[in-house]
Amino acid sequence: MPTIALLPDLLISQIAAGEVVERPASVLKELLENSLDAGSTAIQVHLEEGGVKLIRVGDDGCGIAKEQLALALTRHATSKIAALADLEQVSSLGFRGEALAAVAAVARLTLTSRARGAAHAWKQRGEAGAAPEPAALMAGTVVEMRDLYFNTPARRKFLKSEGTEFAHCADAVKRLALTRPDVAFSLTHNGRGLFQLAPAAPARRIADVLGDDFVAAARTVDAVAGPLALAGLAIDPTRAGEAKDAQYLFVNRRFVRDKVIGHALREAYRDVLHGSRQPTVCLFLEIDPGLVDVNVHPAKSEVRFRDARAVHQFVFHAIQRTLATAQPVDAGAAAASRPPPWIPAAAGMTSPPRQAGLGVAEPATAAYLAFARSAQAGGGDAPQFRPEPGVDRDSPPLGYALAQLHGIYILAQNAGGLVVVDMHAAHERILYERLKSACDSRRVATQALLIPAVFTADPVDVAAVDEHGEALAELGFVIAPLGPGQLGVRSVPALLQSGDPVALARSLIAELREHGISQLATARRNELLATMACHGAVRARRQLAIPEMNALLRQMEETERAGQCNHGRPTWTVLSLAELDRLFLRGQ
Repeated sequence: MPTIALLPDLLISQIAAGEVVERPASVLKELLENSLDAGSTAIQVHLEEGGVKLIRVGDDGCGIAKEQLALALTRHATSKIAALADLEQVSSLGFRGEALAAVAAVARLTLTSRARGAAHAWKQRGEAGAAPEPAALMAGTVVEMRDLYFNTPARRKFLKSEGTEFAHCADAVKRLALTRPDVAFSLTHNGRGLFQLAPAAPARRIADVLGDDFVAAARTVDAVAGPLALAGLAIDPTRAGEAKDAQYLFVNRRFVRDKVIGHALREAYRDVLHGSRQPTVCLFLEIDPGLVDVNVHPAKSEVRFRDARAVHQFVFHAIQRTLATAQPVDAGAAAASRPPPWIPAAAGMTSPPRQAGLGVAEPATAAYLAFARSAQAGGGDAPQFRPEPGVDRDSPPLGYALAQLHGIYILAQNAGGLVVVDMHAAHERILYERLKSACDSRRVATQALLIPAVFTADPVDVAAVDEHGEALAELGFVIAPLGPGQLGVRSVPALLQSGDPVALARSLIAELREHGISQLATARRNELLATMACHGAVRARRQLAIPEMNALLRQMEETERAGQCNHGRPTWTVLSLAELDRLFLRGQ
């Protein structure tokens, strides 16, 4: 057996680099976090060849003193923690003291810095035995990394194309730019300026990074509970796309990929998304640093919550409540492309104190919370709907029915303009929410059929109904065998009495056979109730009287998540008078 020997320091750093320096974007992320921790207000990023040939990050932060430059390039040297207690209350982005040393082990690194109050700047090369040299720099720090993996060519072979590596670098800049709207960011690649973000209000920064379309199509999230606060934007379910990587989740200003929060999002959007669409969000979770461990992964991209279930439930209910509010789908491409009226202009950032029990907020996070609350309260420059003469401005949100179009859509007039409702989709959501509430309270009212609805069934169906009759009764169904190959539906849930009893029974029995009664009572219950609501909802082409239409509108206003059917499709939209005027060129 070979003898045991200590590894050389360089090899130790190169091994550590394998955990920290996965690709150029990993280096860039670490350098940007150091700049933000240094109190920078402006950061410039210059890249060449996707960051493989060059990454240069300059900032106007506090700088590093001459005598500490060499120490900054040493493994496990940091100014951000000093004891185990500090590790349990980490508030800075970087703290492990490994990044610069790891980068210097696999690339040519130069550190130039001028500490505040120093006569001039100093340069430190990341080479063994190198001494500081005088340099020219007005303020702050410039870190320059050249030729990534020049001394470990095997690692370089695993890098992707220049375009791919640059895309990852640009994404790293954008993520950190979202967390600090009070800091200016600029990015150039191969001498070409890609973007320049000036300090701005939080909503404007989100629009600058993720686009005006996202902000216009999103709903404001704002929730506080004890040591937890959540703010940001979540896409309206009817405007969601199919991109699976369009989720920006931040915990204490740190971008993370967290399974707990991700699962809470999927659950909150479960019955309001259509088909394969995915929820696009930009959310900032603030939590007491003592309740979250950010030292789980060397790249700090994962966290561990002390009470994961509490965080899951908090995020789930916050998003669910946001989606439950009735909001119309903006009509027309022009409406989808313009920013919402509550986006404020670029302004100085404020840092109001956090809610009681949450400690002191970092400026950026407090600004996001302030943004969420101001957005929810409305902006003074929000456009007001112009009511038609004779229309009561205090009329219900969905107004009053005018007519039915092709037996599919209800046309109604409210104070703002014309409301168009998909009557089947709307009724489906109403029935679904009522069925869920009835099942939760175990008070499913039943309606006996005057004449049982009889249908043929195979022996397996008959046996399943016979075995699980009591469980079916809890769902509001009384189904009994009437012969060797026949079943009869004697009672159905009162909410579904206008539906086809045979179709309802067949769908229920099919679910029962495939998943069993235990799953129907838990994980599959809501899917089953959604299917039942779809069968029981008013069908297209059915003529409704005006009172019936108005009754449906009032029920929609009282129902959570009434803006989407159980399959995620929109249930209603509104055409404002201003949009109708533009359509018909009135006043032009």
